[in-house]
Amino acid sequence: MTTAAPQPAQQPEPLWQPGPDRIARAQLTRFQQWAAERHGAPAAGSGASGQGGPGTLGGLTGLEGPAADYAALHRWSVEELDRFWQAVAEWFEVRLTHPYETALAGAEMPGATWFPGATLNYAEHALRTADDPDRADTPALLCVDETHEPVPVSWAELRDQVGAVAAQLRRLGVGPGDRVSGYLPNIPQATVALLATAAVGAVWTSCAPDFGARSVLDRFQQVEPVVLFTVDGYRYGGKEHDRTETVAELRRELPTLRAVVHIPLLGTPAPDGALDWAAVTAEKAAPVYEQVPFDHPLWVLYSSGTTGLPKAIVQSQGGILLEHLKQLGLHCDLAPGDRFFWYTSTGWMMWNFLVSGLLVGATVVLYDGSPGHPDTGAQWRIAERTGATLYGTSAAYVMACRKAGVHPGRDFDLSRVRCVATTGSPLPPDGFRWLHDEFVATSGDMWIASVSGGTDVCSCFAGAVPTLPVHIGELQAPALGVDLQAWDPQGKPLVDEVGELVVTRPMPSMPIHFWNDPDGSRYRDSYFEMFPGVWRHGDWITLTSRGSVVIHGRSDSTLNRQGVRMGSADIYEVVERLPEIRESLVLGVEQPDGGYWMPLFVHLAPGVSLDDELRDRIKRTIREQLSPRHVPDEIIEVPGVPHTLTGKRIEVPVKRLMQGTPLDKAVNPGSVDDMELVRFYERIARERAAD
Repeated sequence: MTTAAPQPAQQPEPLWQPGPDRIARAQLTRFQQWAAERHGAPAAGSGASGQGGPGTLGGLTGLEGPAADYAALHRWSVEELDRFWQAVAEWFEVRLTHPYETALAGAEMPGATWFPGATLNYAEHALRTADDPDRADTPALLCVDETHEPVPVSWAELRDQVGAVAAQLRRLGVGPGDRVSGYLPNIPQATVALLATAAVGAVWTSCAPDFGARSVLDRFQQVEPVVLFTVDGYRYGGKEHDRTETVAELRRELPTLRAVVHIPLLGTPAPDGALDWAAVTAEKAAPVYEQVPFDHPLWVLYSSGTTGLPKAIVQSQGGILLEHLKQLGLHCDLAPGDRFFWYTSTGWMMWNFLVSGLLVGATVVLYDGSPGHPDTGAQWRIAERTGATLYGTSAAYVMACRKAGVHPGRDFDLSRVRCVATTGSPLPPDGFRWLHDEFVATSGDMWIASVSGGTDVCSCFAGAVPTLPVHIGELQAPALGVDLQAWDPQGKPLVDEVGELVVTRPMPSMPIHFWNDPDGSRYRDSYFEMFPGVWRHGDWITLTSRGSVVIHGRSDSTLNRQGVRMGSADIYEVVERLPEIRESLVLGVEQPDGGYWMPLFVHLAPGVSLDDELRDRIKRTIREQLSPRHVPDEIIEVPGVPHTLTGKRIEVPVKRLMQGTPLDKAVNPGSVDDMELVRFYERIARERAAD
């Protein structure tokens, strides 16, 4: 692959760039200096070649200053995986209780072996701040409900509760490899249960209580848990939602359960045969940490499961520990004294990622409630009241605030927030501009970090880099240790062109396996079928000649007109800027006769009708701001857009309905937020087929 160095005149102005003090203070800068001295990493200012030449990232050239420094460090991190991950382990003082000879013994995918012979425990690292007498009584957790009043849990209290629950698990006979499940909202008890499970070497898995019984059973029945932590209900949007009947059904349908631990969030007594949380945690106990192999299972996460049973994705104690230390410490620049808030639920990988903020000694902010209660500005208010220094949310929430006229920089004291991060879907250019403009007048400085990764690795492929500039609509760079590339269908790397997101070298947090996939065939088919030995994630991306990354949406739902590939996210960004459009869904449907149908479904704002004038304006806006190829063949009004339970538009299942796939084969009912909406799209498909 060869690329010409971009001319200075072609360089767009960054939306934001870090000042010299921020760059100097960044843990990433200090890590690079240390790794250069200890592990042969390129020193800052040396360029990618280590001889002062121009920096490169994935073969890119023409980078200077901090961009060249990061490009050089990134290239070293993927070319010298063994040395890089050994450096990460040493920098973060990972406690490995057995010696190891190499960090990576075989780099094949799938099947890479990390730190063979080493043993450790994730929970021990998450709680080691509690051993610091100067910090033991400071908050490890700040717990917030819809009253928006933070309640602290100190490091010492968290350690004692984890110790008590771990002791109870051992009394129940729970040991390494057993599965422990949680049907819990984002409350401190969920964090305690996860850490106690990890402490005994068992395997954690969780679902949020807004999941119905069938959705939960589709997940938990696969892994056969021996203990279930559960609530009697939860509060959301100012209302109480009772879950006692759902819990009773879970108990009936999970025959492997030895015990149920009841958390009375709504105040109801423990049902017959269940243990009460207060009794379980009544006696203080110092945690005992089971030392397990590096690749020992830590937790099971689940794919969205929109077209079948969710994939039960197993990640390792050591792999997650190292990956999250790198991502949170180096990329998010989190350290002791920081307060880390990300709006999430226990059914989304971002909750696991949030809990890992404990690994770097940060105070983790847990919010249990609606993202928009009592008003759209709720999350900003929580960030204000908890003194959050890194605040993460969804791109959809940012755009909803923009539409609702929320002014976070003006209306809230967010002076402690150094970074606003987004994920879940690409942050549109208007989202970047809006966030920047909201804060530039007050603080004058706000790092906006759009990040992208996946449940499959429980981390980020690309996103936050504290030493690099931010360009509108772009993720700053691929993450360290991630050999991220964009490939064409023949496996040729692309720059400044749309291609498949691939990772050509292993990451420690890649799944060790899927549950109930004994021969590994489902795992291989999920990621390695298109390019054997190379991880293909299923997203369309552009790697720019500046080393930044643009995410265009899922590659299996990407629009492809006459061989020109287009991302659905680009259309959403333009269409949903119109005040009449609440949300939209665009599909590219290949027809049996070789034709191609590209409908745009629009959910309108209250009081708006889809007349010819609005249709014409939508088409004209798309044509002018994107291209004539992006203009849909048809615009159809719908009562809403269906999502997965983690909030992602379900493009592929609806596309399959439009291609004639029966509903029961196109969509898993337990994985979507509104099956009635899906049935509405099914009726559209039937009517089209009958014409």
